[in-house]
Amino acid sequence: MKLFFIGFMGCGKTTWSRKLANHLGYEFMDLDHILETKVGMTIAEYFEAHGQDAFRQLESSILKETDYPENVVISTGGGLPSFFDNMEWMNANGQTLYIKLSPKTLAERLDKGKTTRPLIQGLHSDELVAFIADKLAEREGFYEQATHIVNGIDMSVEMLAETVK
Repeated sequence: MKLFFIGFMGCGKTTWSRKLANHLGYEFMDLDHILETKVGMTIAEYFEAHGQDAFRQLESSILKETDYPENVVISTGGGLPSFFDNMEWMNANGQTLYIKLSPKTLAERLDKGKTTRPLIQGLHSDELVAFIADKLAEREGFYEQATHIVNGIDMSVEMLAETVK
C-alpha cells in the first residue's frame, strides 16, 4: 500500500507518517526532503530564488516521478494537493490521509517555526490565524477528497493503523 499524508503545514504529516511507517513495517518517504536533495537547497531558498509557481511545478513533478516502494508511507507538502491534478494522482496511485486541525491549533504549532516556512514568515499571531483560515478555505475542497480524514488532536499510531486497514 502507498499512503500519502496530506494536510496544512504544521499538522504533523511528517511526524505521524514516520510513526505509522515504523508501526506497519513500511518504508517512509518525505517528498519535501526528496525535493530539497534534488535541488540542493531548502524549500525556503528555492521559493526565494524561483518563486511559488516554479516550486509548485517541481513539487508536482517529484510527486509523480518518484519511484515508490510497494509498501510506503509518504509525507507531502501542505499545498501539494491543491495544485494541478496532484490530489487525483495520489488517490489514483494509493490512499490519502488528511490530518485535520483548526486554524488556531495550526497557528499555535507554527508560531515558533515561521522563519523556515516561506508562506508565513513575518506574520504575527492574529495575522497567522487569519492567513491559515484563508488558505484552509482554499485547500479544504482538495483535502476533503482524501481517502481517510482524521482529527489531528487525539491521534495515536494505533488509531491511524486501524483507519487505513
